[in-house]
Amino acid sequence: MNKTGQEASFKSLISQNLKQYGMIGALVALVVFFQISTNGLLLLPNSFVALIQQNAYVLILSMGMVMIIIATHIDLSVGSQVAFIGGILAILMEKMHVNWVFAIFVAIAVGLLIGAWHGFWVAYVGIPGFITTLAGMLLFRGLSTILVGESVPIKSQAYRNIAKGYLPNVLGFAGPFDVLTLVIGILIIAFIIYSTLRNIKRAISAGITLSSNDKTLKYITAGVGIIVVGFVTYLLAQSGNGTEGGMPITLVIVGLLFVMYHFITTSTVFGRQVYAVGGNRKAATLSGINTRLVDFKLFLHMGFLVSIASIVMLSRSASATAVAGQEFEMDAIAACFIGGTAVTGGAGTIPGVMIGSAVMGVLNQGLSLLGVSSAWVKAIKGLVLLLAVAFDIMSKKKKR
Repeated sequence: MNKTGQEASFKSLISQNLKQYGMIGALVALVVFFQISTNGLLLLPNSFVALIQQNAYVLILSMGMVMIIIATHIDLSVGSQVAFIGGILAILMEKMHVNWVFAIFVAIAVGLLIGAWHGFWVAYVGIPGFITTLAGMLLFRGLSTILVGESVPIKSQAYRNIAKGYLPNVLGFAGPFDVLTLVIGILIIAFIIYSTLRNIKRAISAGITLSSNDKTLKYITAGVGIIVVGFVTYLLAQSGNGTEGGMPITLVIVGLLFVMYHFITTSTVFGRQVYAVGGNRKAATLSGINTRLVDFKLFLHMGFLVSIASIVMLSRSASATAVAGQEFEMDAIAACFIGGTAVTGGAGTIPGVMIGSAVMGVLNQGLSLLGVSSAWVKAIKGLVLLLAVAFDIMSKKKKR
């Protein structure tokens, strides 16, 4: 291929991933803007940890929501489920004096049952997900009000440490840095390098011809990941000046779920079936995919992730209330669309929704540090969502 052809190929490759790169650029721009406008407060270690802890529910819920949306469904009940499951957790621990570890397993079981309930109506009765989960939103909000009443405070410090605690400092400090956090960061960077080289090698072994531009794009993506991981590791590992230093347990939970669901969506039969169903349900049925079972499993996964979000949220708030989780579904849906998930289904990625969730989190944190009222925060988030969806629609029109 001549030089002109290579340039055209590279531009085509960039245009195919324009929205994802655009969101990364928007995220960087937001971080820089708020870092300057808050006089450096946004990226202080304590502020960064607070950003993770306060937005963990969006990160967790959006992983399930993106798969639901890819398959052309929606779940409007996740906020109500968070309140309901949180209420059950609080009552088990504080009124029935159940061990908090056992209570967590019960909460996960309840989440799976709720997922099965929604999955049954959507997959086997044929009620659209919008209607089913709208009913679920009202049902579980009402049940949480009956169950919890005003509030149920959480006294267990061990349970509260899930959201606010850090991994034990088992390796000590190297100067002002937590060694365990540094080791975790180095291992993640090593994995990024290894997986990038492995993917290129596998493609070549499978007879897939990778141009120099393809390889360059993979290296750039890996380089961005390494820079982000390195910077986050540097922030989290610092101690002193009022900063504890260490790896937040919340981030470990989110990280494990990210790896798990990225693998599910990219490397499993179920993941490929989800994209096939979202791309063309009739064609998927004709190809032998059990679309009903796929839909049922999707809501099971959503129920599991809602239960994890409930556990983290209750740990952070330290009190179960009937109004907990309000507008959580809106934040999760917005994170999906901002992160590049197609409005019409069939397209979306776990890394994309993580970027979308990060955009939402930085907006919340940055505007809060600037003293902007919650009403204006909602208005700005609404405009960001509208622009993201408009960009998606206009990109598709341009391609057609």
